[in-house]
Amino acid sequence: QQIQEDLNKQLFDNLVSFLRRSHSEFQEKTTEWTCRMKSREIPTAALVLGVNVTDHDLTFRSLSEVLQNNITPYIALLEAKDCPGIKNLIQKLMGQLMNCYIDVDSLEDEDHVQVSQNRIRCSMTSIISWYQNVRKKTDSETPSKKRTSSSRHWQSPPVVVIFKDMESFTTKVLQDFIVISSQHIHELPLVLIFGIATSPMIIHSLLPHSVSSLLCIELFQSLSSKEHLSTIIDKLLLTAQFPFKLGEKVLQVLINIFLYHDFSVQNFIKGFQLCIVEHFYSQPLSVLCCPLADAKKRVNSLSHDQCENIRRLPSFRRYVENQVSEKQILLLTADDFLKEITQKLLEDLHVYHENYVSVLRCLHVFTSSLPKYPLGKQIRELHCVCLENQVWETEEYESSLQLARMLNKSDLVTMLQQCVEIFVSSSGKEFDKTVEKLKEFLTQFQELEAEAFQEQDGSISTQKELQKKTDLYHLQKTLLELKESRRSKKLTKFEMLRFEVVDYIDSLVRTYLVPADQKTLHEIVYFNTASVLRGHLNAAPRVALHTALNNPYCYLKNQALKSDGGNISNKAPDICIVYKLHLECGRLINLVDWLEAFATVVTAAEGPNADAASSDQVDDIIHARFIRAVSELELLGFIKPSKQKTDHVARLTWGGC
Repeated sequence: QQIQEDLNKQLFDNLVSFLRRSHSEFQEKTTEWTCRMKSREIPTAALVLGVNVTDHDLTFRSLSEVLQNNITPYIALLEAKDCPGIKNLIQKLMGQLMNCYIDVDSLEDEDHVQVSQNRIRCSMTSIISWYQNVRKKTDSETPSKKRTSSSRHWQSPPVVVIFKDMESFTTKVLQDFIVISSQHIHELPLVLIFGIATSPMIIHSLLPHSVSSLLCIELFQSLSSKEHLSTIIDKLLLTAQFPFKLGEKVLQVLINIFLYHDFSVQNFIKGFQLCIVEHFYSQPLSVLCCPLADAKKRVNSLSHDQCENIRRLPSFRRYVENQVSEKQILLLTADDFLKEITQKLLEDLHVYHENYVSVLRCLHVFTSSLPKYPLGKQIRELHCVCLENQVWETEEYESSLQLARMLNKSDLVTMLQQCVEIFVSSSGKEFDKTVEKLKEFLTQFQELEAEAFQEQDGSISTQKELQKKTDLYHLQKTLLELKESRRSKKLTKFEMLRFEVVDYIDSLVRTYLVPADQKTLHEIVYFNTASVLRGHLNAAPRVALHTALNNPYCYLKNQALKSDGGNISNKAPDICIVYKLHLECGRLINLVDWLEAFATVVTAAEGPNADAASSDQVDDIIHARFIRAVSELELLGFIKPSKQKTDHVARLTWGGC
């Protein structure tokens, strides 16, 4: 939430400034406002938020809080589903504005507002009368109470109406509201905010010129959802501050859902929260997934069973196999020795994360400036590659090194300066020598720059000598000698230094960007079960329906519903019985035969000695239950009425799930 607020701060500041300008013009009755009043223009902010509609609610909630704290208490949030007509819109607007004015310290005022809201006829005139009464009451308040309210709001705060989903509003509703509001703009300081998901051109598509000319529109653009996501991954995942980490496959699932489904940052965060819940629920050793100091303390209080869980971890077993036999015996038998080693391994894992993030950022500085972005433009793409395998063994990394060896001097110097800043600000303690080495490279580049001027003077004198030799034979001879010298020429000092810089960055990558799954005890802090996450987030409704109807015990957990093989239990819900019977039929299902089979299953437990006197009543009940079950099955889309035969229905689903 803090990251979202920081990202939206500039946007909200601009909107607050816009509202202050609009309001101050109304307050001071300046010439500009008088002209606007005569032309009946309404100040309007067109807020383009992008197609990630699920994130808009949080943005508008935050915007409302900012406006209430700085500009005005009179804010109405309108949605298209609540405003099918202009009457509904005015009614919703009045309701929200009156609720804004309710004084929580005075129950009498609250009762009055609720009663008046029900009795007042909903119209723009009623809203204007209400606003004038509210301002009169505010002006007549005691000086102390008036001072506290005016410290946050202006003397005559504007009425802000936010259309959260402008594209969903019908054209007639918007036109009527704008035309009516423009006729009363000199009495009511109204400001509109249009929430737009597509393009600002939608305003002119929905509204004719005669209506849009009544709006004084200013455009505001929020950051794209991709920039939001990159910032969140950078602040939450690429940091050693938070011990919990996502594995490569899990992170890729969340990013793919974001890129190919909804562009929703909120849904990405919900998926991230789900990963946290699953990890701490399914991993017995997740108690150690906490800050390093707390983890060391918790290691000392581990039980014998928890120590055995550590010994079962695949990464720890690999670690044990690489030790000498005496140490292997101690690790597998002595709990105290195991706890001591576990503390050291957890500390190593923490140091690995600190170093990993710094070197990853340094590598991203180089790869993000290369043409065609072999390793991706965003740092999250590079992070996924490094988590998946040893990045230095990939073809993309090799091509990146080749391109880096062709960078010019100014680009190299800029990148080295950025890397120095990254390592200086890093929390890792192993980069002092790295910073010294990078600064040494920068010094050498500066020395080369001084030598370059001397070489430039020498090349100019050579060109002058060539110009003096007008004889064709001597000229050709000299050019051939220059060509041969270039072929056999060694690398220049700059080229050698450039190769040295790239090789040094390559050595850092090979040392610190080892995949996380090669580190001991990584299972404690990394969530890698992508299949579980995919099962939660990627809905499979047909499979779930088939499971529920074919095997209701899976969801209801009723022992009476357990069935062996393909048997149909008469204890199952009616829709389950009807569904199982319909699986045995062909393309067309005879309703009479289906009813008889249903009645046979339902009455199977009654036996042959059932009371014959009440058989007609039982048949009516069974018939009604059958009709309801078939209707539910039709509603779910498994069958439909058939035009070929009136007493048949057509089956719509085939094959296994």
